[in-house]
Amino acid sequence: MLAALVLGLSACGQPVEDTRPGQPVKTRQTAFKEMLKVFEPMGTMLRTNSYHADRFAALAVELVARRDAPWTHFGADTNYPPTKARPTVWSKSEAFERERQAFFAATDELLVAAQGREAEAARKAYFKVYDLCQSCHREFKEK
Repeated sequence: MLAALVLGLSACGQPVEDTRPGQPVKTRQTAFKEMLKVFEPMGTMLRTNSYHADRFAALAVELVARRDAPWTHFGADTNYPPTKARPTVWSKSEAFERERQAFFAATDELLVAAQGREAEAARKAYFKVYDLCQSCHREFKEK
């Protein structure tokens, strides 16, 4: 009983490390976090009515530059802890690929809108990307 309690408590709060060669899960998680670091400030600008066209455009360029990084790290043998990807990434790979392609198209549209420096166009394009992220997370990511 004590051993089970100790084992259970030791698992609480202990992050699982990606110890596989090349750390594909950690690498893709880090890549998504890096994209989020440029995407979140864009949303903050729009939600707080503090849109700065030049800054927004620079962030859009950075987002597009970072968007390729995570996808190659979803190999067939990368469904292991600490992944937050659901098995549907692999069992519904065609749907996952469609979501990825839609994300790329939407980020292209966001870049064009951001370069146009028009707040409303930027807002529409941003929330299209945001909605695609949410859609993909609902289907393919554990909470």
